[in-house]
Amino acid sequence: MSSTFRISEIFGSIQGESTNAGLPCAFVRLSGCNLRCVYCDTKYAYAEGREMSLDEVLKAVASLNIQMVEITGGEPLMQEGTNELAAGLLDGGYRVMVETNGSRPISELDARVMVVMDVKTPGSGVSDSMLFDNFKALKPMDNIKFVITSEGDYLWSRSIIRDFDLHKKCPVLMSAAFGMVEYRALAEWIMRDRLPVRLNLQLHKHIWGSDATGV
Repeated sequence: MSSTFRISEIFGSIQGESTNAGLPCAFVRLSGCNLRCVYCDTKYAYAEGREMSLDEVLKAVASLNIQMVEITGGEPLMQEGTNELAAGLLDGGYRVMVETNGSRPISELDARVMVVMDVKTPGSGVSDSMLFDNFKALKPMDNIKFVITSEGDYLWSRSIIRDFDLHKKCPVLMSAAFGMVEYRALAEWIMRDRLPVRLNLQLHKHIWGSDATGV
């Protein structure tokens, strides 16, 4: 029997983050999250949503006619059927990304999935939620992302990257928390330390604004 999902929204947009930034992407946003980051921009996904079957989700994605799909949230790994959904999309010929907050194991995800894993910094307010064992399950195709709220966050993230050799596992990205850190400052910190990370600009917020939904 196929799983059912609590869906916050399904929509097409430009991928704003990750190494796929700038490409058309279909987004499946699952409802529910176990964290409350101070900078969260999807609070509406904490509880709102409608029940949909796997077939209904696949049909909704197909109607968007976009070959790259991101399963996001909320925290998508809170829903038990997320791997089934990812596998169903992969079997349908889609490129699939799963964006996760790093607090749930990623090892059981289909190996064909590109994982985009946030590492929660102290400035997020939930840095103690991270499962560092997830670093062992990373693949070269995956992405690691740090959202930086201050220079203190940057320095903490620099230590994590170096201590775990994260840049040798997969691409590492750093985003400036919108409205909290200047992109120029973050760029200068990265260049000062010659840190092997990619500056992530959250393109969707620059295109549609920081409060827009469904984009």
